[in-house]
Parts: sequence; C-alpha cells; structure tokens
Amino acid sequence: MLSDRGARAHLGSAVVVGVGARSGVAAREVLGLVGAALREAGLTGGDVAALATLDVRAAEPGIVAAAERLGVPVRAFGSEELAGVAVPHPSAAALAATGTGSVAEAAALRGAGPGAELVVPKRKTRHATCAIARSVPFCPNEVAYATRLLPSTHGYIAGKLASPPTCTIPIPTPHTTAAMDIPTSADAHDLRHHGDAEVRDEKLIDLAVNVRTNTPPEWLRARIADSLTGLAAYPDGRAARAAVAERHDLPARRVLLTAGAAEAFVLLARALPARRPVVVHPQFTEPEAALRDAGHEVERVLLREEDGFRLDPAAVPEDADLVVIGNPTNPTSVLHPAARIASLARPGRTLVVDEAFMDAVPGERESLASRTDVPGLVVLRSLTKTWGLAGLRIGYVLAEPETVEALERVQPLWPVSTPALVAAEACMSRTALAEAEEAAHRIGVERAHLLAGLAEFDEVRAVTAAEGPFVLVRIEGADAVRDRLRALGFAARRGDTFPGLDRNWLRLAVRDRVTTNRFLQALDQALLLLG
Repeated sequence: MLSDRGARAHLGSAVVVGVGARSGVAAREVLGLVGAALREAGLTGGDVAALATLDVRAAEPGIVAAAERLGVPVRAFGSEELAGVAVPHPSAAALAATGTGSVAEAAALRGAGPGAELVVPKRKTRHATCAIARSVPFCPNEVAYATRLLPSTHGYIAGKLASPPTCTIPIPTPHTTAAMDIPTSADAHDLRHHGDAEVRDEKLIDLAVNVRTNTPPEWLRARIADSLTGLAAYPDGRAARAAVAERHDLPARRVLLTAGAAEAFVLLARALPARRPVVVHPQFTEPEAALRDAGHEVERVLLREEDGFRLDPAAVPEDADLVVIGNPTNPTSVLHPAARIASLARPGRTLVVDEAFMDAVPGERESLASRTDVPGLVVLRSLTKTWGLAGLRIGYVLAEPETVEALERVQPLWPVSTPALVAAEACMSRTALAEAEEAAHRIGVERAHLLAGLAEFDEVRAVTAAEGPFVLVRIEGADAVRDRLRALGFAARRGDTFPGLDRNWLRLAVRDRVTTNRFLQALDQALLLLG
C-alpha cells in the first residue's frame, strides 16, 4: 500500500525511480545515487511514488532500506516484462545478466506506466544504477521531446515535434549531462567496424587502413618464407620472446607474444577481474568490445575536440580499476605525454596503454614500454602496422610477470604461428629498428604535407597535433564526402564508429606525396560537387 506521500505523488503524474543493483549494495549508496538524480531533475524525495526494480532484487536489503527511508514501496517486475521495454542507454552486460539492457531505465518506465517519459536517464555508482521516469497523460497534439512509454501494445517511441499542446499538465524537460558523466550505449557505435571494411572487395586507393604501404619489405618476406620449411614442428616462441625482451631491455618473463594486439585485449578482458573498467575515447574500439564480450560494463571517458583530444587525468574516475588508453591514440593521432599517462597509475589499478603506433613516432618518445616503475602498467605493441603483417597477426604484451602469467593462462596453446614468431624476432633486430626509425621520420614529413594541403580547405578542420601515421579531420557532412571520395577512387575511414565522434569525422592514413596530392584533388572535387 502506498504511503501518503507516495499517494500524493500519484496525483496528476507519478515519479518512479528505477533501481538496478548488485547483490549486497548498501542503502547509503542507493540513497546517494537516487538523491543526486532527483536533484538533477529538480525533484525531491517527496515527489517519488515508488522505487522499481527487477523482481530478484526487490528484497535486496539496500533497496528495501532505501525505499523505507523515502517512505515509498518497492515495485518488482519480472525480467520478461522489463525485456519488453526498449531503453536509450543499454548495457551488453546487463542484457546478458537480466534480459534487459538497463534495469534502472526499464523499471522506471514500466513503473510509471503508460505515458511515461524518462526524465533522468541511467546514472550509476560502483554497485547501483538509477533512472527517473514520470507518467504524463497523453494530450491531443502534445509536443513531446522526451522518450515515452506507450501501452505495451503500441511499444516504445520517441516523441516528435507536433502542433502546440492543449494539455495544461507540464511536461518536464529531459536533462542532459556531459558525455563523460553518464554511461554511453555501446549500440550507438559499431565497435566492430575496422578500416579494412572500407576497402574490402573494391579497387580503391586506401587511406582507410593504417598499415604502411609497400610492406612487408623484401628481406622480411624472405625470412617468413624460409620459416615455412619448419611448419611440421609446433611453434616455439622462446627466441622471439627473448628478442622482444632485449629490444625493450626487459626480462623475458615480462613479455607475452600474441596474435596481434587485438588478441591481447581479449586476454585482458577475460583474465583480469575488473570491477570498474574505463576506456578513454575516442580510441581503437576493440578494447571496449572485448571487455563487453567478457561481461564487463564499461564506462567511457570522452576526450573533447575543444581540448585537442588531450588527456585530462582528472577525468578518469578515481576508483576505476582498469583504464585503457591509446598512445598515440587511434583515431585522433594525439601523442600524450608519458608522464601524464603514468599519472593514471594507482595501487590496485591496471593501466593498459595501447602503443600499436608508437614505432611510427620518431624516437618513440613518450613510450612507456620499457618502464618497470609504473605499478599495474600493461603496454601493448603491434607489428602489423609498420611492417605490413596484418594478415600474419603478431603483437606482444609488456607487463608485470604476474599479469603475463594471468594472461598466458587464458591464452590458447600455440597462439602465435611459426612464421609470425620468425617475423617478430626479425623485426627486433638493429637493422629492422633502424629501418622503422627512418620510416617514422618519413611519415612525419608526409604527414606535414597532408596537413598543409588540408589547411587550404575552409570546410576541413584537422587535428593538427597529429603524431601518428594518420590524421583525423572534421568536415560537415563527412559521410557524404566519404561516399563521393569512394566514387572518385579513394577510401577514407569513417569516424562515427568511434565513441566521441560523429558522422562529420574522417580518419586519413598518411601516404606518399604523389598519393596525397591526388587525394587532395579528389577532396577538392568532392567538396565542390557537394556544394
């Protein structure tokens, strides 16, 4: 039975707070989260009619105590009922565990009933989530900007601008918060889209994939070809592992060879018991995809264009126990200072730094690969970009021995082939490192030429602090420009699959001067044709 306060809240419109929680959540944590959400909506505890949650959590002591403190009942809904409610901020982990992408949002909307709209979307702490919905009767010709829940036979729709309303009941304005402050839906971005999809099955000049052209070099192809005579034996990674360790002046027990850096992200997601993983975006999307596939609920810290996509360590939650960042970052090409990244290290935190493109930076300045004084540091390297080995799949992890052992335990037997091991060993030689350094300097020169050409276009805004073998640019209507470039024979990497970017961004690989000049001519034509 509703309290007097809850009954009053039901008059006119009902405010329902949806709550999702882990087992053992404290009432204080639930109340703190709910209170903050209510303040954001301009509401008080006296406006709340009920707390709503999944039926298996309805008797959770922390939720029950929070409801008692607010003087409202707990409304429970089965997983099938909540699964029928579409939510704007779904989580893959929540969907797998409960059948709904967000218990908090689905329960709030279902609890508020027909005509409900989400006033405050999902907010979260370590052990709890909450969302606030309000039931507002539908009125003829109403204007609705919020997301509304219709009777179940009609489903879930987003309100569209219509004629002025005749209803006198006020509709609350939905609140928006900076992207860093709220969980972001993985479904809003195609985390599995990669640059190779831009050129697959088509004869286009490739500016979408960041693999260096004219690779692998002839000497490396010969070394790989020679290894084919030993394919009858199982792969033996000891020599390659020792070569990587010597290259970074580390003991071999701090090295793990992997089938490309992408495999390392999967191993980290499976091996490490992260409670609050955070990925710094925009960046390579595979780390977040791997974490979500492993059942983790991932938080995002979004770096902003107005800050030059530079890292602000203060933006990373203090209690994050796994933090992932790229350096130089794909797709922004920003090279973060090593000291700034190292400042993210904490006792009990794993700090994962993706240095897949660091060997394209002259002198590999700002690299943390050889550091052993940063607690919880994990550095990932790839040999596929500089040496053109994407089809061979070879990379490695540099980490504390305990972390290497944990990753090795979840790695399949013989994960790296004999040809890939031979390639890894060869790429660690002094001659190879000198060649990579020369290539890095050449890339810098060609990148400057590309940036200078892009600066001639008023419609184009480039991230000029680029230090990697690619450049990120913003063009209004870049998706249409990209389509036009394809018709002119050039493939560019779309940017809207990266969290923190939208359809107006493109990533361009740095190529030789002749190719760049031809591309700039095509870009000029594409922009002219599109007006």
